[in-house]
Amino acid sequence: MRTRDPRKESLLRSKAMAMVVKDGFKGFSMQKLAKAARVSPATIYIYWKDRDDLLLQLYVEVFAKMMETTMRDFHPGMPFHEGLKHQWNNRARWFLDHPIEAAFMEQVRFSPLHDRAQAALGPSYAEAMKAFVRGAIARKELIKVPVEVYWSVAFAPLYQLIKFHQHGKGMPGSGPFVLDDKLMHLTLDLVLKALKP
Repeated sequence: MRTRDPRKESLLRSKAMAMVVKDGFKGFSMQKLAKAARVSPATIYIYWKDRDDLLLQLYVEVFAKMMETTMRDFHPGMPFHEGLKHQWNNRARWFLDHPIEAAFMEQVRFSPLHDRAQAALGPSYAEAMKAFVRGAIARKELIKVPVEVYWSVAFAPLYQLIKFHQHGKGMPGSGPFVLDDKLMHLTLDLVLKALKP
């Protein structure tokens, strides 16, 4: 039986993620991964049973780390403005510090792997987010809208600012763009006003 090498496993994980981000799912194969990591294809199967298993485990691992950061110092019973500020600060920190992982998550987000990963991760994160929103609605701190509308208003502006920052430029003709706390909290204030009953 061949032994597992943590360094080789870590290398395969990072190479696989980078390949999916660069070439998408269609451009990713175990053969290409083996070539990129300079290992034999058989080596990859020491760690994962097949391509889907590798991608699923990668996504579960990345999503779990993102959730851990997102939930840091956050409690579902917080006042809405305070909890959303925690969410924005935590999400911004994670997405800015982990651009490859964030791009990988975006690739997987609307694939069948996402649902399988959610089942593996369990309901605790989703339940915490639901409790936060329901509590805010009950306290009349948040307008009641369909969850997709809530999510689009509450978080899409943050993710767009992060994209501007990662590309180093904002709207055409506006020059370089750097996301700082002042801009982020200005935007958050507008989001909080939009979501207030």
